[in-house]
Amino acid sequence: MLKEKFNQEIKDKLMTELGIKNKLAVPTPEKVVVNVGVKDALTDIKVLDEVEKDLATITGQKPVRRLAKKAIAGFKLREGQPIGVSVTLRGDRMWSFLERLTTAALPRVRDFRGLPDSFDGHGNYSMGLREQIVFPEIDYSKAKIRGLEVTIKTNAKADEPARHLLKAIGLPIRGDHNG
Repeated sequence: MLKEKFNQEIKDKLMTELGIKNKLAVPTPEKVVVNVGVKDALTDIKVLDEVEKDLATITGQKPVRRLAKKAIAGFKLREGQPIGVSVTLRGDRMWSFLERLTTAALPRVRDFRGLPDSFDGHGNYSMGLREQIVFPEIDYSKAKIRGLEVTIKTNAKADEPARHLLKAIGLPIRGDHNG
């Protein structure tokens, strides 16, 4: 399992790579947020039920509905209207999701050339997947294809240690950064 591999091998590797002397100072993932925005929910609220079911299957946790924070007349969107679903994963579920993402889902993406280098400047990483059917748990004959966003929050204060961490746990982040 990825959590054990991280604690036994990857932490030591990161300590030497980043020149860290204290094991507790090694960057680690804190949480993973999986989010799906559902434009179709404006006209048919039942669509959210299908998306919730898919997201629960992928993550193993019940999703929370997200409501619009403000009204946007051009999109026919009212404040408080359900517009998406999200799941926040921590602990063992987070590690399990990261393992399935790196070993099962990403290798199934068509024309995959690595993940974009999209860090936020504070050691957090976000990526988008065009279709949820890359996860083997989803039956693609029944599913309507939807994209999803995955954000990985780490305890690293800067992007470079977080980049080393995510590459070490198996995320194929492209870019000409050393590491």
